[in-house]
Amino acid sequence: MSFSLGRYVPYQSLIHKLDPRVKILSTILMMVCVFMSYKSWAMEALMQGIILVVCIILLALTHTRLSTIFKSLKSLWIMIIFLLLIYTIMPYQNPRMPVAFSVEAWNWTVYWDSFMQAAKILLRLTMMISLTMVLTSSTKPLDLTYALEWYVSPLKVIHFPAHEVAMTISIALRFIPTILEDTQRVMKAQESRGVSFSHGKIGKRLAALTSLIIPLFVSAFMRSDELANAMECRGYDPRGKRTRYRALKWHWKDTFFLLFSAALVAFFIWWAVDPHFNAMLVFPVEVL
Repeated sequence: MSFSLGRYVPYQSLIHKLDPRVKILSTILMMVCVFMSYKSWAMEALMQGIILVVCIILLALTHTRLSTIFKSLKSLWIMIIFLLLIYTIMPYQNPRMPVAFSVEAWNWTVYWDSFMQAAKILLRLTMMISLTMVLTSSTKPLDLTYALEWYVSPLKVIHFPAHEVAMTISIALRFIPTILEDTQRVMKAQESRGVSFSHGKIGKRLAALTSLIIPLFVSAFMRSDELANAMECRGYDPRGKRTRYRALKWHWKDTFFLLFSAALVAFFIWWAVDPHFNAMLVFPVEVL
């Protein structure tokens, strides 16, 4: 099955049956694991490999194909190449890493550390998108709204619009796949009229993007207006007292998954701050 980021895919998997409050908190905890830093590249490779395995298992449980992750990364290749160039130009900070290659005519030396940094950022982006896709593909938009509202409900004491903010975030997440579908539809329509988005000079490509962006804005505003009218026709009042057709209930599997996520982030923090574990592993290229 093909789907995009932000779209709910109905399945009867273990992740789908979890409480949305647990999934949101667990996603945040695993994001902390993704962005942890360590003192050696060996520790980075080991710990990032562990969280990568966890992401692959979660994707398999939610019936998400890895190909959809790589499709989401297509638009990031330019940024990755740009970051690689930045790392090769920046002053070198780690004298233990060997030289990848050097250009004597320009007095320019590139170390393996630059490629490692770019690979680390690519891996982090991949895992971040994977965790977000696990959350959105296994959680209904309405359940996501309830969970977000539950987390910000203590702020109602200071008259914070908890329900309005939660509903806005939920609608924004729901519109991501819709806008992507509209983008593909408009691109195909413009290409059938002779507009090229991948060929020609930069000026022609910018003009082609104009013919893409304007219809997308118009379509987005029309959909927003239709959604607002539909909610008003159904008597939606964000400040009114609301009842729920489906109440959120906590089960033992929610406790188990939350404890697993908490234990995982505690494990990662422990290995990051303990100097004994950081000294245990040395990346092979660091001692060449």
